[in-house]
Amino acid sequence: MFRFPNRIPRFIPVNPYVQPNMFYRQQPSVQEVMQTLRSQHNNLYNQFEQAGMNRNLVDYIFSLVVSFTLNEANTNQSANQIYNQFQNRIPWLNLLFRQYNISQNVVDRVLVRVIQITLNAIGNGGGQPGQGWSDWENLGGTLTSGPAVSSWQPNRLDVFARGTDQSLYHIWWNGRRWSNWESLGGILTSAPAAVSWGPNRIDVFVRGTDDSLYHKWWNGSSWSDWENLGGTLTSSPAVSSRRTNQLDVFVRGTNQRLYKKSWNGSRWEDWEELGGQLTSAPAAVSWGPNRIDVFARGQNRDLIHKWWNGSRWSNWESLGGVLTSAPAVSSTRPNRLQVFVRGTNNELYLKTWNGSRWSDWQNLGGSLNSEPAAVSWGPNRIDVFARGQNRNLIHMYRER
Repeated sequence: MFRFPNRIPRFIPVNPYVQPNMFYRQQPSVQEVMQTLRSQHNNLYNQFEQAGMNRNLVDYIFSLVVSFTLNEANTNQSANQIYNQFQNRIPWLNLLFRQYNISQNVVDRVLVRVIQITLNAIGNGGGQPGQGWSDWENLGGTLTSGPAVSSWQPNRLDVFARGTDQSLYHIWWNGRRWSNWESLGGILTSAPAAVSWGPNRIDVFVRGTDDSLYHKWWNGSSWSDWENLGGTLTSSPAVSSRRTNQLDVFVRGTNQRLYKKSWNGSRWEDWEELGGQLTSAPAAVSWGPNRIDVFARGQNRDLIHKWWNGSRWSNWESLGGVLTSAPAVSSTRPNRLQVFVRGTNNELYLKTWNGSRWSDWQNLGGSLNSEPAAVSWGPNRIDVFARGQNRNLIHMYRER
């Protein structure tokens, strides 16, 4: 039976006589960071508890990591660098994990994430994933699908989801506060998709009970009735807009291939097959009048990508990863893409295109119970939504 050593390493406290400069954010306490971990990162606890660890013991280990990061580490370093120093300082901890047969990979991943959350709480991302991102906030509701989001002007957000009665529900941010949820009716058999092509305009698409594509829109003063656009969908739809009064809707068909239906400003065009072998709903975005980027999960659970350059469609390319949901995509400016997915640990991951190359995957944490949804309403702003572990709507954002 493993026993704790008689002497626990002592951490150096913050000097109580040093007052923080009023122009700088005061460093959070260990208990404040621990409260964030307990309330927002239950999945990190679960990974050790599944091996038989008592939650109080996991909490104690996390508090050691947080205390070391806040009180002994150089927080200008990366989370990985701090973790290496922590291991050197407390080598006996690995013996404890071995008693529970927890793999070193799991230990490393979880504790590095705890350090990263601590760095984020100080306002220093340590050059690692998560820098500039808010914590997750709970927006309530009881969702029976993943959400969709659109934005028709700066600092405006419209979020849609399926409720417990299978109807479409809507909540919005008007620049100052969140509204209450409202029901927009319908009977949905998928998550919705939403896009805006101009001020005070929103188009929403869903799969109906007959597996057809249905459409509802806001014209600035009222919501339309539902219209049936046909097709046989085997996934939620996705939608993008290349220009004013132009819509491109993407779905997975019965042969698992990608299909597109477009509104050209005066009429709906016929369905067009775009190939591929999709194992999720697609995601789509446009960053210019002749550009569309479409993403999905492929047969190997990887992220796959196809794009329209104004004259033709590319072949599918694999961008790697191991996805447990459909992806979401936003674009902060021309030739910039941010793709979000749920990973095997139910946390949010981000992959970005900077105009010339794709980044590595970045772990943004959280505990997602659905695919994410994402939108950008400005060159430095991204909002991400998902269904949380309590089937509520959760939200995080980046604004720098």
